[in-house]
Amino acid sequence: MSTEIHLAQQPEADELLGRSPLAALVGMLLDQQVPMEWAFSGPYTIARRLGGDDLDAGMIASYDPDAFAALLSEKPAVHRYPGSMAKRIQQLCQFLVDEYDGRAEAVWSDAATGKQLLERLLDLPGFGKQKAQIFLALLGKQYGVRPEGWREAAGAYGEPGSYRSAADITGPESLAKVRAFKQEAKRAAKAAKSSGS
Repeated sequence: MSTEIHLAQQPEADELLGRSPLAALVGMLLDQQVPMEWAFSGPYTIARRLGGDDLDAGMIASYDPDAFAALLSEKPAVHRYPGSMAKRIQQLCQFLVDEYDGRAEAVWSDAATGKQLLERLLDLPGFGKQKAQIFLALLGKQYGVRPEGWREAAGAYGEPGSYRSAADITGPESLAKVRAFKQEAKRAAKAAKSSGS
């Protein structure tokens, strides 16, 4: 897998996301409560702090939890909540070791259908329905992972030409469109909440 990715908006971090299935999964895991670029540059920061040029599920799973949390907390922190995210990353990596011999790409490489792939993503620690569907859309739209029915399984995130999520970011212009979509969705949700109360 080597794909041109622009999620972190930093060449080195995006290069890692383009060639490392685990980095892509960890970036998606980190993508909450922080700006998208911050989340997706996290895997590169972690790899550098571990002294390598990629992430290794077995190494991360077996890393001392306190030391791993400290690694993510170093300035600049990998996430707004480095301690809880360190724990989630280790849980994800342990799951990959237990279920997929530590190979992140094994989650999707032989999935026969989009539905099966979605179920596998939902099994991952830290992946709820929305995150799983966004990652499925990202795999289909940017990584060429397209089992039968992948768009349907990804829901609205799989729609072509939509700018809803990380799956649609191919550069600064599309990032701005996704940001605008998210702000509008927040405004609409707020308006609906205040009119309902």
